[in-house]
Amino acid sequence: MSTPWKILPRCALFFSLFLRLCVADVGTAAYYGPPYTPTVCFGGDTSRFPPNNLFAAAGEGVWDNGAACGRAYTVRCLSSPTPKACVNGSTVQVKVVDQGSMLNSMPSTNGTTLVLSNAAFQMIASSTASIINIEFAQ
Repeated sequence: MSTPWKILPRCALFFSLFLRLCVADVGTAAYYGPPYTPTVCFGGDTSRFPPNNLFAAAGEGVWDNGAACGRAYTVRCLSSPTPKACVNGSTVQVKVVDQGSMLNSMPSTNGTTLVLSNAAFQMIASSTASIINIEFAQ
């Protein structure tokens, strides 16, 4: 077997693994405050929430008929209509605990891709912004 044919499978494996790590979606995020329960995913069971209150509600594009419940996403603020709202270089990992359209409290903006808990939102953006543009990956 010639040298290029020996290397090709290794290169294909490397690039397939590399591309999986680099794939992210873009969308928008808002924030919401208490009361956080009951949720569509877990009802009143707060033991299913992350202990650090870093969680989110999934908008319709992410909800996937409830399959999003329990998924973890890494979220980064890209930009905002509010100047200097993003915390540079910050990301937050959140767990989906609810459906965005079924929240018990009003989000800062309706119809976003993700609605982050106050704690999660403030890790990546200023609370003076009601909506931010995000990059997110599971």
